[in-house]
Amino acid sequence: MKKADIGLIGLAVMGENLVMNMESKGFTVAVYNRTTEKVDAFVQGRAAGKNIIGCHSLTELAENLEKPRKVFMMIKAGTSVDAMIEQLLGILEPGDIIIDGGNSHFPDTIRRTEYVESKGLLYIGTGVSGGEEGALKGPSLMPGGSPAAWEHVKPILQAVCAKVEDGSPCCDWVGENGAGHFVKMVHNGIEYGDMQLICEAYQLMKTLLKMSDDEMHEVFKQWNETELDSYLIEITRDILAYKDTDGEPIVEKILDTAGQKGTGKWTGIAALEEGVPLTLIGEAVFARCLSAMKEDRVEASRAYARQIPIYTGDKETFIEAIRQALYAAKIISYAQGYTLMRTAAQHYGWNLNYGGIALMWRGGCIIRSVFLGKIKEAYDKDPQLSNLLMDDYFKGTIERLLPAWRKVAATALEYGVPAPAMTAALSYFDGYTTERLPANLLQAQRDYFGAHTYERLDMPRGQFFHTNWTGHGGDTAASTYNA
Repeated sequence: MKKADIGLIGLAVMGENLVMNMESKGFTVAVYNRTTEKVDAFVQGRAAGKNIIGCHSLTELAENLEKPRKVFMMIKAGTSVDAMIEQLLGILEPGDIIIDGGNSHFPDTIRRTEYVESKGLLYIGTGVSGGEEGALKGPSLMPGGSPAAWEHVKPILQAVCAKVEDGSPCCDWVGENGAGHFVKMVHNGIEYGDMQLICEAYQLMKTLLKMSDDEMHEVFKQWNETELDSYLIEITRDILAYKDTDGEPIVEKILDTAGQKGTGKWTGIAALEEGVPLTLIGEAVFARCLSAMKEDRVEASRAYARQIPIYTGDKETFIEAIRQALYAAKIISYAQGYTLMRTAAQHYGWNLNYGGIALMWRGGCIIRSVFLGKIKEAYDKDPQLSNLLMDDYFKGTIERLLPAWRKVAATALEYGVPAPAMTAALSYFDGYTTERLPANLLQAQRDYFGAHTYERLDMPRGQFFHTNWTGHGGDTAASTYNA
């Protein structure tokens, strides 16, 4: 009997769909699940008659794999992954490859790559994006880990991933150890930002312009034929048109408390650790946290009894302004996300291909959009681009969108409609494009109370000074002692 090209552990919906995808591309897949009844049900049901080998133990799985063995784990992130790695290390041989396709935190993947390599095996941590449908029809894949493993898994991963119009695969090698999972984490952070911006546009149209869901459906339908053409705009269009059994929009019956699995939070924490202003994504995460405080918000809304004034401007003009503001803020979200990836790459020694990452996100994943093609062009033109805002296309676009963006942000603040991500993005843009910020005063404050020193405009960078602000302080600076 022919041995399998790859093995997969974990037959939840993502794992099952990925197996079906691999088999449909001509690969034989061996499968294992801790609950072996799932294996039998899958092999006798959905996988019946296909080149899929059901296994009831990890040993049986290993015996059914071509060497070097490739074992793809689609199991819950966390301690389960470490436990499975330990079991596999007792069964697999040097040169075999373990792949983690879950939403693992990148520091764990850095640690696991080093550990598995120390045992003579190879390790890959890959981001998998696209949800259930993506897993089945072609996800975006972001593999990183042991570079020597790539040549062995490349034919399989690039066969099953999504493709863009010219046939280019939405999967390429990202970088060493945790690079793949880091890029997936940033993808998820940007996803948080994109979703929040769309929700703010919806809130402005619903609360301020008093638009019905059917009217908003038409707006998103039109927007999806502009620069905003994307998966998330597309599904928002469809959600707004979906009716409950009583003919009313089902979206208006959904409780307004958002959940999260933690990847957006991880992105924010990574940004804080790297010193990168990821303000839009941070606000998107906090907006979910605020939404979860439902009882508090209900009480506060009664205590303050705020009324949104009637909007007196031209409705159609403002709808177009919202579209432009949404696009401008979206550009900021990606600019911040890419700055985080650049900074982390320097920190961890990753050689990231930024244009390639945009191509990986161009199809299959949740944030897929036409707009990503422009990011790829920007980094193809200048691989060392410091910030997307410095690319000619994005500079011209932001300048064109800026008046509408300011109008929407100002109107939201004036009328009291929360738009935290849209307004945070504008504040970031204004800060980034300001030559002199008030941090000189901040440094003076720090030096006054803590002798933290400062640099001077009239002296070379790297020289630090301390002022005895009160006349009765000393000349000792904070950098010269530890307390």
